[in-house]
Amino acid sequence: MTATQRRAQLLDVSRRLFAEKGFEGTSVEEIAARAEVSKPVVYEHFGGKEGIYAVVVDREIQALTGALTAALDEGGHPKVMVERSALALLGYIEESEDGFRILVRDSPVAQATGTFSSLIGDVATQVEHLLAEQFTRQHLDPRTAPIYAQMLVGMVALTGQYWLDARLPEKADVAAALVNLAWNGLAGLERRPQLTEGQRPPARAPQERSAADGDAPADPGPPAAVE
Repeated sequence: MTATQRRAQLLDVSRRLFAEKGFEGTSVEEIAARAEVSKPVVYEHFGGKEGIYAVVVDREIQALTGALTAALDEGGHPKVMVERSALALLGYIEESEDGFRILVRDSPVAQATGTFSSLIGDVATQVEHLLAEQFTRQHLDPRTAPIYAQMLVGMVALTGQYWLDARLPEKADVAAALVNLAWNGLAGLERRPQLTEGQRPPARAPQERSAADGDAPADPGPPAAVE
């Protein structure tokens, strides 16, 4: 391999190990063994486990930040922006499960490159400005926007962590339920929430859904409206 190819291989191997075992549970010996190289090769490219971990985390932070920022930058109705943000986070989890597992784990090394909580805080800051504008238009106190932004983004983030393992219901239904709660509140929950037209991703074919979900139990459907 060229030096560039070897570096990419080590990052790929390390990413899988960090997702499986976390930072503390992964050793340079394991990284080297799985990549079929000697330990000095790992040190040569990254200076040690801390160095390779920092690069892995930084790449995942950039990928998730890019997805969330793109969802917010498109503009539009606030409800649609919440839908896009929820779909962006769930889409990242769906496409980068290992990366998300790494981000939601705490590690001393991650403090230098950013953590999932700090990333979510950055997103909440962006949402804060959007909420403040809406609060002003609706004659609500815009000074309360920061705490509502934290609530909204935190709700989406924690739901994403749960969905990482549960994977039921499907992504679009989870996003619709999130927006249902965030937009309507418990007192105004819709009985069968749906995403705004144009936001719902194409339905998977039955055979694709079966292959992806295995023998998972059928989705019981959305809860009844709260009276």
